[in-house]
Amino acid sequence: MTISIIGLMNTKDKILKILKDKKEITGSEVTYLLGITRQALNKHLKELIRDKKIIKEGSTKGAIYKSYSSASKQTKYTFRKIFLVKGLEEHKIFEKATIILNLRKDLRANVFNILDYAFTEMLNNVIEHSRSSKCSVEIIIEQYTCSFSIRDYGIGIFNSVFKKFNLPDESSAIGELIKGKTTTMKEKHTGEGVFFTSKAGDNVIFRSHNAELFFCNIIKDTHVSDIKYIKGTEVVFSISRHSKKKLKKVFEQFAPEEFDYKFEKTKVNVKLFQKDYVSRSEAKRLLSGLDKFKEITLDFKGVKSIGQGFADEIFRVFQKEHPDIVIKTEKLSPNLKSMINHVVAPTPRGILG
Repeated sequence: MTISIIGLMNTKDKILKILKDKKEITGSEVTYLLGITRQALNKHLKELIRDKKIIKEGSTKGAIYKSYSSASKQTKYTFRKIFLVKGLEEHKIFEKATIILNLRKDLRANVFNILDYAFTEMLNNVIEHSRSSKCSVEIIIEQYTCSFSIRDYGIGIFNSVFKKFNLPDESSAIGELIKGKTTTMKEKHTGEGVFFTSKAGDNVIFRSHNAELFFCNIIKDTHVSDIKYIKGTEVVFSISRHSKKKLKKVFEQFAPEEFDYKFEKTKVNVKLFQKDYVSRSEAKRLLSGLDKFKEITLDFKGVKSIGQGFADEIFRVFQKEHPDIVIKTEKLSPNLKSMINHVVAPTPRGILG
């Protein structure tokens, strides 16, 4: 690699060039080679992870970074098969994959439990909700990661929610789905599977029709983007084989002891609906279904502005109608905080976080 070639590239391209040459690298090595601060580097690394150009393996201090292309060449084991959905039992499929891939021996117990939970929950969704006659399943065990993908050819996860609840469009269905407790079959399901699966992995992707919902829990970000149309639904889930995350802790974060371990807490990424809010109707759309919870955290990261009517509807009207619900906020910019303070007097428990 020459100085003249590197000098013509932007920072993200430089990082990708280094990874192409070295295969894997630490954050400290990149800061040294590029002569930038760790803070500046982290911004670029987060964007590259979000855009699925690189992957992060290990904890923050000992993390290494690799390109997706180089990671894909290190496949160790693969279980891949197409099944007829009728009569399919999700736990039996995972048991079969466990034996073939020797998962109990090759994976840490905490990682195995998370993979087991997420895989069976997502395959059960296909069986119960997709109306697809067949589905394809793939589990991949790599040097640093384990992942699975499940694809059906049915009605589509976002379309199913959109039609069941008479929502304006499938984009609205995405917003409802990620709040938790949204299900099209209340008699059989609580609506928790998609929510907890999205929190359990490092990267979790839901693709259906023209939309992709991407959870990157490594950088704590959620992103919705337009994609080329696909029939049905595809779920892609991955987690580091070295992850220290425990399924019990994932549940406890939203179903804590104070709520008798019931799913009573949720967190909403406000920006997924839009980045600027004005009206009460927009607030009501955001609040739809949140009266099922006892504690709500509204994450305002990326939200540029809110109007008085929007703020008043959430922090005064809704709070007055539901005095037992605790509303918390995160990542409020000064102008957003000022608008909320304008419509509601501070309370002993506090709203602004």
